[in-house]
Amino acid sequence: MNYNWNWRIFFEPAPNGTGTYLDMLLSGLVLTIETALVAWIIALVTGSIIGVFRSLPSKTANRIAFAYVEFFRNMPLLVQLFLWFFVLPELLPRSAGLWMKQMSNAPFYTAAIGIGLFMSARVAVQLAAGIGSLPRGQMQAATALGLTTSQSYRYVLLPMAFRIVLPPLTSEFLSTIKNTSVAITIGLIELTGQARAMQEFSFQVFEAFTGATLLYLLINIVVVIGMRFLERAVAVPGYITGK
Repeated sequence: MNYNWNWRIFFEPAPNGTGTYLDMLLSGLVLTIETALVAWIIALVTGSIIGVFRSLPSKTANRIAFAYVEFFRNMPLLVQLFLWFFVLPELLPRSAGLWMKQMSNAPFYTAAIGIGLFMSARVAVQLAAGIGSLPRGQMQAATALGLTTSQSYRYVLLPMAFRIVLPPLTSEFLSTIKNTSVAITIGLIELTGQARAMQEFSFQVFEAFTGATLLYLLINIVVVIGMRFLERAVAVPGYITGK
């Protein structure tokens, strides 16, 4: 049985009334970007806090960070999204559970928060490794200047550590974008969801997922180029060499 290729399908009107099939994919791309950005903000903020906890001399802070990282890193993302979306409302008091179920855009918020927490564990490990790679003399110099521990991290350790881990953080951001495709399982119709809807409407499965693949590649290329410019802009001469 021969497959009937039809690349003009992208410019044909979609049956859902949202414009052409290309418009469907672009709307999914926008939702993918929005979800990834919110998730990345959550991952970066939460992961930074946990990463600092992993590098502190406090055993209590280390244990908290260890438990957090192991919980979120070792559980599959799909399972976590199912827990947040389907299980958590059932464990809460009835009124709170109903509110969560009836909340508008619940799949978006669940996906953004769930992916953000999942990726925050990876960010924490990367940042802790960056802090650990710094010479001990930096912390000692900050202490000699009279800085508190929080001030030492804020003004001395973290600025340098983030510069060191910027390349792996770029990879984590790209992973965040790709992980949004898992959110289709909880009803978020992002780029992968729109591609699936397109192939169900038109039966042009190869064209639909080829278009989605090209859009994923496009946004990832933009991110890589942008992060390379950022890496060069924040590089410290003589310490971190910008390429």
